[in-house]
Amino acid sequence: MDTRSTFHWIILILSSLVLLFILAPLIGMVLDTSPSEFFQTVKDEEVQDSVWLTLSVAFMATLIFSFMAIPFAWLMARYNFPGKSIVQGLVDLPVVLPHSAAGIALLGFISREGLIGKAADAIGLNLVGNPVGIAMAMAFVSLSFLINAARDGFAAVPERLEKAAMNLGASPVRMFFTVSLPLTWRNIASGFIMMFARGMSEFGAIVIIAYHPMTAPVLIYERFNQFGISYARPASLFFILVALVIFIIIRIFSNQASRSLKKVTLNNG
Repeated sequence: MDTRSTFHWIILILSSLVLLFILAPLIGMVLDTSPSEFFQTVKDEEVQDSVWLTLSVAFMATLIFSFMAIPFAWLMARYNFPGKSIVQGLVDLPVVLPHSAAGIALLGFISREGLIGKAADAIGLNLVGNPVGIAMAMAFVSLSFLINAARDGFAAVPERLEKAAMNLGASPVRMFFTVSLPLTWRNIASGFIMMFARGMSEFGAIVIIAYHPMTAPVLIYERFNQFGISYARPASLFFILVALVIFIIIRIFSNQASRSLKKVTLNNG
């Protein structure tokens, strides 16, 4: 057997082990959950409400914060300024923080004694135990994924294309939406999906900000803590399946949007 063939077999075996490591727990969850347990869980209104709350709040948090994150990512990709490495470190910080520490830090910020919490309390809104607070917790721990993915995408776009568009009379806004954004769309879509996924899976920060209303991860933990794995498993399986369907839909939509943006760019060119 030649060296190349041996190398390919090693790569194949290692890849198979990684894939098995990912799939085995999920397959075991499916096999250990009876159809009656699963469908009974699907009909449970508490489970339905928690899954819907998780998906809707995670999606809205990702969508709203993306309007600020994407321009910021372009700025990070295009300009060098004093302290840029410090700013990048701050962007990455929530990823490495323990989840409970992130929740405590955010709690001090949005509680009634905190900076944002006082302003919200003045208009009669308590962010603790509120879907708005949950959205902020989700965004805090996941925003880095979108910023970094979009920044890498913008950095890969040749600056000469942006300068050429502006030399031909395009305004900075038109240049951004017709040149930079379409060429970076795949990175942005991947970052959007990663931020959404990270937000909807968050537990540690959310449980400190809002135990109620319960998101799906908090509900699963509560059922496991009170009744054991057999009671928590069907809810976990249902949440995983719903999330999988949502991710497939978002991926299909992002691919279609990417093709549409490319057509617009070609037509404008």
